[in-house]
Amino acid sequence: MATIDVAVPPEEVLNVNVGVLGHVDSGKTSLVKTLSTLLSTAALDKSKQSRQRGMTLDLGFSCFFLDVPTHLAEKYPEKSKLQMTLVDCPGHASLIRTIIGGSQIIDMVLLVVDAYKGWQAQTTECLVLAELTSPHIIVALNKIDMFSPSEREGRLEKAKQDVWRRLKKTRFSNCTLVGVSACVGGEKAAAAGDEEGQHKSTIPNTNSNHDTLNVDVLVKKLQEELPPPKRDFSEPTFYFSIDHCFPIRGQGTVLTGTVLSGKIDVNAMLEFPTLGFERKVKSMQMFRRKVQQIGQGDRAGICVSNLDSKLLERGIAASPGAVQLLKGAIAVVRKVQYFDGTLKCGSKFHVSVGHTTIMATVTFWGAHEFEKNGVTENGERNVLPQQSQSKNKAKALLGHSSLGGDADMAGLPRIKFDFEQDFLQQNSLLEELDGKSSNLLHWAMLDFQTPVYCPLDSLIIGSRLDVEAPEASSSSSCRLAFSGRLVEKIDPAIDANRLKLYSPKARSGLIAKLGDPYRRDDDEKMVRYEVFGDDLFKKETNMKIFTGMKVVTKYDEVGEIKGSFGTSGQFRVWFPQGTEAVVGDELILEFKRYLNDDKKIMYQDIVLPPERVGTRVEMQQKSKKKKVKIVNGEVVSLKGDILESNGKHTAAIIQGFFTPDVNIRERIGVKVFIPSTKEEGKIVGSFGKAGKCKVSFADGISANVGTKAEMHS
Repeated sequence: MATIDVAVPPEEVLNVNVGVLGHVDSGKTSLVKTLSTLLSTAALDKSKQSRQRGMTLDLGFSCFFLDVPTHLAEKYPEKSKLQMTLVDCPGHASLIRTIIGGSQIIDMVLLVVDAYKGWQAQTTECLVLAELTSPHIIVALNKIDMFSPSEREGRLEKAKQDVWRRLKKTRFSNCTLVGVSACVGGEKAAAAGDEEGQHKSTIPNTNSNHDTLNVDVLVKKLQEELPPPKRDFSEPTFYFSIDHCFPIRGQGTVLTGTVLSGKIDVNAMLEFPTLGFERKVKSMQMFRRKVQQIGQGDRAGICVSNLDSKLLERGIAASPGAVQLLKGAIAVVRKVQYFDGTLKCGSKFHVSVGHTTIMATVTFWGAHEFEKNGVTENGERNVLPQQSQSKNKAKALLGHSSLGGDADMAGLPRIKFDFEQDFLQQNSLLEELDGKSSNLLHWAMLDFQTPVYCPLDSLIIGSRLDVEAPEASSSSSCRLAFSGRLVEKIDPAIDANRLKLYSPKARSGLIAKLGDPYRRDDDEKMVRYEVFGDDLFKKETNMKIFTGMKVVTKYDEVGEIKGSFGTSGQFRVWFPQGTEAVVGDELILEFKRYLNDDKKIMYQDIVLPPERVGTRVEMQQKSKKKKVKIVNGEVVSLKGDILESNGKHTAAIIQGFFTPDVNIRERIGVKVFIPSTKEEGKIVGSFGKAGKCKVSFADGISANVGTKAEMHS
């Protein structure tokens, strides 16, 4: 490592921002101090509060210089020196907002893990941020001097195995792990030093002030594995993330920060969207060296005049008119796998865009539709649209709120949102569909508590910072809930009602009666084109509301309700292709209602199929058996000749079949049966005027007077 040669022009220096993340007290600042040869105005816990509390409370910036490695020299032949800017992020759970902000201004991550204590709670949150914002990480297992020399190799290998186990399901599963000690003997030795020297703008390499282990190996790995940083100076939008703001008497106000996109020159106009005005750039510096231009990835200080530094601590500055004020937005989102809670619709989340963290009420939907349409992380089905303005203007309205990582890296597709599409209403973000767990894509509406300035296409991070930070024993959980890509600007008060979120409804009834049978011409199947349903509506239901709606049978045959049938709630259904359903089969009425429809109108997506004609079948009428009516009577006398063959009388007088007013002549020929003797006869006429009748028995009657008789009519 070396200090910068002042003879090297600033434009020949390639700046790369390395985020130093890790759990509190893992030795991040000690490692930064050991590596750094040049400090900014905010470095090594210079604030009074940081020193009082003995911990990093804000972002710190420092750097060291290396020769440009071969793999970067080929891509950036105009660069002769590599400036490694270290972004020292806090590690305490309560400072997660600052950590999130720091993670979005980096090109890669140096994840510091306490080798002695192992993986801790905030290490998981730092890993999540690295996955979302960094293309590459190197893990420094710090404090290996705490292992005795005889056990060091074995203990270090065990620590490495634990880290690799944590990284196994991430895209960093093959990353490099280096065991180091930033300060042999403890962090206090690294934090101590010459107070005056630490306030100088540049100090010599501090390695000589204390012993270290393997730091040179770590530097070599950083140099060898550094990915080509994303640098595109052709982007029309200049977007500058401000992390500190302070006045300099006689010169103006200095804004220190990182260029996230585009470039800017001295004397150009710079807009401060949150303050509502523009200022001219007076001068610029990169680590105390004056420059005329800065571009994407540069760590710089911008001096402007007529700006009260108290108005702006953190925020953004950009090309005039480039950054939109968002009251709300639609984003495509995905849950963070380490977040344990349920993401309920209507819940409030802390949403971070760059250094800005704002409360937002979030509504989720679209998991079913994303899965149905097969939209993947690449989002190949529908690219993010250009705006209606000119091509350059449209591109200017899109941008990035992060440097090394973006929504692409977070696995979030570029996809257009369609207000005309129907979406199934959800009560929360879904973690599984059809019984299968999956990291599902969702749409989300963000209703910001206060408007926020940020470009579309930005990466956002949703968190539940109001919940208690995970304990060390819960080192696999975190408070970062979801990541997302801003897709469309909306006004929630107006556009929320444009969302076509629906809930499915269904009713079922039964087929009570079938219409005439037909033999369908194209397949000769026996079908009915008309059926009559029941048990779907009450008798007082206004059937005009349901006339024209579609019902479906268990065979997926679609019919149309034509109106009521009778007055008991029955209804008539016409099937244009016929139905094979029978009496007792279900008729299902499915429809949906939209969440924002005050009229509660029923909508159906079912389409009535084209007709399939058939020929009516004449069914043979079955003879119906007449129900026999039995009337009881009594034999009162026997009459007629006695048959020589069996000695029986041929006739009997029976009473009880008729009342006196009945015309018995009309009943002549009616069958009479004697149950006790099983003999049959026929009525042949009346006998007297008391309703008695004379019955003839062709084979004779052997029954005695008083025997029961039956008339079958």
